[in-house]
Amino acid sequence: MALRCPIVSVLGHVDHGKTSLLDKIRKTRITKREAGGITQHIGASEIPIDTIKRISKDLLGMLNAELTIPGILVIDTPGHEAFTSLRKRGGALADIAILVVDITKGFQPQTIEAVNILKQNKTPFVVAANKLDLITGWNSAKDGAFVLNFNEKKQHPNALTEFEINLYENVIKPLNDLGFEADLFTRVKDITKTVNIIPVSAMTGEGIPDLLVILAGLAQKFLEQNLRLNVEGHAKGTVLEVKEERGLGKTIDAIIYDGVAKQGDYLVVGNPTGVSVSRIKALLKPKPLDEMRDPKDKFKPVKEVAAASGLKISAPDLDNVIAGSPLRIVPKNKIDEAKKEVLAEVEEATIQTDDEGIIIKADTMGSLEALANELRKKNVKIKKAEVGDISKKDVIEASSYAQSNPLYGAILSFNTKILPDAKTEIEKYGIKVFEGNIIYKLVEDYEEWLIKMKEMMKSNEFNKLTKPAILKILPNCIFRKSKPAICGVEVIYGTLKVGYSLISEDGTKLGYVKEIKNSKQENIKEAKVGMQVPISIEGNIVLGKHVKENDIIYVDVPESDVRKLYHEYLNELRGDEKEALERYTDLKRKLENNMFWGI
Repeated sequence: MALRCPIVSVLGHVDHGKTSLLDKIRKTRITKREAGGITQHIGASEIPIDTIKRISKDLLGMLNAELTIPGILVIDTPGHEAFTSLRKRGGALADIAILVVDITKGFQPQTIEAVNILKQNKTPFVVAANKLDLITGWNSAKDGAFVLNFNEKKQHPNALTEFEINLYENVIKPLNDLGFEADLFTRVKDITKTVNIIPVSAMTGEGIPDLLVILAGLAQKFLEQNLRLNVEGHAKGTVLEVKEERGLGKTIDAIIYDGVAKQGDYLVVGNPTGVSVSRIKALLKPKPLDEMRDPKDKFKPVKEVAAASGLKISAPDLDNVIAGSPLRIVPKNKIDEAKKEVLAEVEEATIQTDDEGIIIKADTMGSLEALANELRKKNVKIKKAEVGDISKKDVIEASSYAQSNPLYGAILSFNTKILPDAKTEIEKYGIKVFEGNIIYKLVEDYEEWLIKMKEMMKSNEFNKLTKPAILKILPNCIFRKSKPAICGVEVIYGTLKVGYSLISEDGTKLGYVKEIKNSKQENIKEAKVGMQVPISIEGNIVLGKHVKENDIIYVDVPESDVRKLYHEYLNELRGDEKEALERYTDLKRKLENNMFWGI
């Protein structure tokens, strides 16, 4: 069996130079043409072995190394999405990854997330420590090998010192903190245990020969079994993107990672509801070193394509296909077999949902899976998980979930849009929507909101509870005996509020507090400990008969509220409120002859 191209994903924080690095290798200008210089879509390009040999000629000669792979298929992505959207059964699509890190700035949020995803998928990777040319005083070798330029004859001692400091502080130490052994590739003795760091400059081209040789060498030595191509088998692949192309209609940009695709065969591809089948009209392939998402030249129609390759597929009925879907390209007599394979992958990627929980949305199946996995780690329940933009229906459903539990009135959206008709519904129902393109940050934001919501809900419940209070009827302050009874009281413990029910020390129900007035005879809602206020009591009370001057009366707290105050909110009570609670429960135990009353 022949060897196929290893599939190499380029990951890293935005603006650390992923696409610029590839532009330098391909001699393209993708970065310049993209909005804000930031990668907007997943792209793929083939770097033929001849190009690698030409760029790395001096280094290969020095090492006396022979390359046997046919080239490298590079996947460039916005952020880290290669590992969340590009999957095959059993794990990540990529065989190996390049983690791009700005050597002067170090690890950023997306860098950390990329490393965590690499670790989760057990994908081998190397680090391209980019922007080497920004090291003060560094004498960069244009398009040259780093290993030939890294010495005291070529570099000032101060530049070498600054390089070592940046390398350790910004690259080696963060990797150590994340659980990886890492070192400059020239110092690595065991590449199976230590991550290779290759300093590069996308600006000058320095280090690119080293990067390509290390990548090719690792692939040949450790991934040879994975790279053996089944030229007899039908094509297996993953959808990168679904695009509208002038003259072709809906097309699929895809990666074929195994087998051979042939024009006229049938495309069997996963969709949210299962599997769709359509006859392929055309297979189109970008030229070597050209970028699929923004080619310099037109795609070239081909009759067949062998793995590993990026290609564009033209076929009818692609409307329901989404990025990250598995696909097969097979002859007519293999359709049923392919449908079973694809359906198995779709079902494997299906996210288990709960009877209650939040809604999550993402741009691809893989992204959705990655988001769900992070939420599961935090024990977050998921009621609905779908690929696609946030719709009006999503918002209405979230509002219904919130009715049973306000904590479920949220939608987490990874790399998707809010449709216009959904925006008005969000405001109408007060649904919380979290948007972002960094999964762990999205989860963090949701967790922060959860904490605030729980505190607010706890505060609301606490405020609704009847709090204990103990009062003393003041001497010479009985102003009206009944209907309503009016008297002056002093709040000895706790807080008295309008609406609270009162009982005497013998358990007689006296009625409820209708009004509380202050010294200016203005109505107030509450009187705290130490205050002397006139109150009116609506009920069957007759002052002088049921209670008299200097008698002690209590706020009648429901037993359910007493339990909550003891078990959930005891620390929220003031010292005098705790004293009132203790005295009130003691009173109820005596009156009801139940030593466990309320607790």
